[in-house]
Amino acid sequence: MARAAVVLAVVVFLAAGVQAGSGGGGGGAAWTALDGVCGDLGGYYVTPELCKSALCGGGGGGDTSSSSSPCRAASGAGKVAALAARLAAANATAARASVEAASRALEQNPSSSSNGTAAAAAAARRQGMRSCLQLYAGAVPALEWAARSVSAGRYRGAREVLQSAQYVSLGCEGMAGGGGGAAALPRENERFSVMAIVAHAVVASMLGP
Repeated sequence: MARAAVVLAVVVFLAAGVQAGSGGGGGGAAWTALDGVCGDLGGYYVTPELCKSALCGGGGGGDTSSSSSPCRAASGAGKVAALAARLAAANATAARASVEAASRALEQNPSSSSNGTAAAAAAARRQGMRSCLQLYAGAVPALEWAARSVSAGRYRGAREVLQSAQYVSLGCEGMAGGGGGAAALPRENERFSVMAIVAHAVVASMLGP
């Protein structure tokens, strides 16, 4: 029984490798522009799996193999880059809304503790979340401009906007999510972080090193 299980595992592994290596025929998934773009981002420390997960799942993970997915329907590298830039802007917008809601909740429920240390920590959490919100407030319009530029085939400038956007979520972690007065950041902040990294890599690859 144990040997049969091992043999079955090997067969499944080999079958998966054959399918992944197929270009189009033989029952394997057809090679798409998404595969080409995501397979060439190693210089930006973005794996094909991370790239496909971000672009096909919108930043929250998702099906990366279905031929009907919009990410796989992109007809060329430029369309993949446009999708990446749009998703970066959309994820930043969602993160901004979530951070704004979290900031509002902190403002509406201030600490009633008479302990000076606790009160100072609560004030730091509120200030950190407000600062995080300011970062997103500035990033969203810039990313929307970048998305329009990439859709029009203009990558310079958009690449730099996306490069800077990678530090928004990190800034929020430093100001609102770190230290003794840390506030719980919405998960959309982390999702945007991943999307910004992937989108920058995709758009930068359109210009070369």
